[in-house]
Order: sequence, then structure tokens, then C-alpha cells
Amino acid sequence: MHAQPTGAAQPVESFRLANGLDIVVVPDRRAPVVTHMVWYRNGSADDPAGKSGIAHFLEHLMFKGTAKWPAGEFSKIVAGLGGQENAFTSFDYTAYFQRVPKEHLRAMMDYEADRMTGLAFDESVVGPERDVVLEERKMRVDADPAAQLGEEFSAALFVHHPYGTPIIGWEHEIEGLNRDDAFAYYQRFYTPENAILVVAGDTDAATVRRLAEETYGAIPARGEAPVRKRPAEPHPRAARRVSLSDPRVRQPSLRRGWLTPTYLSGDAGEVFALELLAEILGGGTTSRLYRRLCVEADLAAGASAYFMGSMVDRAAFQLSVSPRPGVEMAALEAGLDAALAAFLSEGPSELELARARTRLVAETVFARDSQSSLARIFGASLAVGETVEDVLAWPQRIEAVSREAVLEAARRYLRPDRGVTGLLLPAA
Repeated sequence: MHAQPTGAAQPVESFRLANGLDIVVVPDRRAPVVTHMVWYRNGSADDPAGKSGIAHFLEHLMFKGTAKWPAGEFSKIVAGLGGQENAFTSFDYTAYFQRVPKEHLRAMMDYEADRMTGLAFDESVVGPERDVVLEERKMRVDADPAAQLGEEFSAALFVHHPYGTPIIGWEHEIEGLNRDDAFAYYQRFYTPENAILVVAGDTDAATVRRLAEETYGAIPARGEAPVRKRPAEPHPRAARRVSLSDPRVRQPSLRRGWLTPTYLSGDAGEVFALELLAEILGGGTTSRLYRRLCVEADLAAGASAYFMGSMVDRAAFQLSVSPRPGVEMAALEAGLDAALAAFLSEGPSELELARARTRLVAETVFARDSQSSLARIFGASLAVGETVEDVLAWPQRIEAVSREAVLEAARRYLRPDRGVTGLLLPAA
């Protein structure tokens, strides 16, 4: 399949190997380097019950080597080439990547193809790496009250779906993870049918296809790709509140969140309207909430909004505000409620809508100016079930959203009786 992004000299191409591996090639001739990424269609939301954190734990173990490449050896090779490598786990996918001079692309493919089937770790590395993950959780969560509130907030927003479980896992369940858990998870998800190879950079589809056939193509097909088995989140029926007080808090904050559809689970046009709604309400110093709460009412020191529609099951629309010194949290929340009520009554102005469209489209253009961002955009989108055409058409679909669609989406989902409110407070 060929698809031409705006302003690109060469089209994005995608194809599938006989063993089921999907491949996307994004030519970028500006520098003689390539970004090589392997995405697996599994993330923390696919962790078995009682085994939270296993997807992230396996990501760590994937660097413990194979028979061909002992632990640490390939990382030294990548560093010696002047390249970079890393990996990350999200709710819906896990990805591994290297950025190297283009002549070493085949070596990256050879390594990842070997790691897809030949991971060789024994019990001697499992315990120490589990301790590394536990220490990572202590540093990221236990040492950060905002992160602790974030976990409680997500658990209140997603009461049944695993999106309410932290990606890194709950501490008591991480402590019980073992080699058998990790290996069973590896065998289920790390297959060519469940993977996407994205190569962005100074190359072309013919070269990538040839190299991929020689490396990934040698991996036998396992059969059908694994099916995600997740519980469905029920529709919320009540407003909920969570609050955390801690003496380490220097800047209090208030967040508000609602469940919404995703590009896959609902009306796509509605989700594009939610993208614009987030930008209008909290996209910088010209946004509605910043102007109303930070400038006019002098209640807040900051205001922002966040929406990520590229999820498999449900998305979350979130607002965050922090008070100015001396402002009580009750006054800040009352100001936020009033600003939202006014917006739900009158909707966005045409100027607000035009500004939001311009900013979102510009951000997309700037993101595509980065080779690694290009690879991430296509990989993340395809890993949740979107297509190359969806990615390329995103700016045009944003441009097509009307003022009425934004207001209708706001009224449908930003209901006061269905939201979750989180308060981060200093200790009394």
C-alpha cells in the first residue's frame, strides 16, 4: 500500500510478510540514518489478572540477551556505532527501537528478529531485574505524591478496565512475578503476527522488504495473532472524588476527568471534536481555561487539558489546574465549574476553533519533521488498530470539525455528574 503524506518526496509504504509481520516504511532522506522500531500489540492492559506489570517486566528482560547476543553485547554495538536504543511499554503496546547509520539497518533487523524468538533468560536474572523494577516504582511513584494521586485517579476513572491499573504494576503483584510468568507472556505475544516493524529514514520500501525477508521472514508463523481479552468498562453513573495530602506537596493541583470513546470504539468524527475541545479548553495561554482562571479570575497559576483518542478501548479526557498562592482549593474548583458551565452553555467561538485547528495541524507538521517522531506516530497508531491512511488524513479531519460538533461532544461527555475529581494537597 502506498500513501503520500503532505509535503513528502516519497510515499509511506506498508506491506505484510508471509509470516504475518506488518511493515511500514517512512522515507526521510535528510540524513543518512534510520530509525528501526518493532511494536508489539500488547501492553499493560493485556497483563493477566493478578500479574500487573508483567508487560513492563518483560520489556526489561528483553535486554538480558539471547544465545547469539549475550546480555549487553548488542547495546555496546549500537553505542559503538554512535546510535541509540531503548524501549517503552504503554497500555496497548510495547516498542523497541534503535537509531543508527543507515548501513547498519540489517544488523538491527537481525538482532530484533533473534530477540523475537530466542530470548534466553534464566532464574538468576529474574530476581535482580524484578528488584530493579520495584526500585523504579519506588522512585517514580512512592517518591512522588502527584504520581500516587495519578494512580488513584485512574483507578477511580476506570473501575473495571485494566487501564485503571498502573503500567508498571502494583507493588505487591510485581513482587510475585517470576520467570514462568514472563516466558508465558513472551510466547503468547512476541510473534510476527502480533508485531509491526516501522522503519523511518534514509531508505526505501524495496530495501526494507529485502532485508526484512532475510531476517524477520525466517521466523515461522505461529498462526492467528493473539486476541486481546479485556473486561469492558461500564458506563459511569456517579461523580467520584479522590484526594491525597502529603507534606512533600509544594504546589497543590486539581484534576478532572471523564471517559470518552476512542477512534476505534466510537464515532471518529466525535473523537476529532474531542481533540479540538482539549486544545480549546487547555491548549496554552490563549486557551479558554487559562484566560478565565489564570488571567481574568486570577485564581490559577496554570491550566491544561489532555486527550488521547488513540487507545484500543476507552479514552480519558482530563483537565488540570493549579491554584495561585493563597487561593483556596474550593475557590479554584468553583471557578473551574463556572468556566465549564459557561463553555457548555455558549460553546467555543469561531476564533477559538480556528486557533485550535491551526495549533493542532502545526503540531502534527512539526512532529513529522522528526524522524523518530514519524516512526512513533505510525507505530503507535497501527498498534492500536488504526491504519496508515488514518494517520495521513488526521490534519484534514481536524480541519473538517465544526463548532457545533465540538459543543455537542463537550455536552455529551463533560457532564458534572459523571466526572472524577482528584485533589493533590499539602498535609494539614
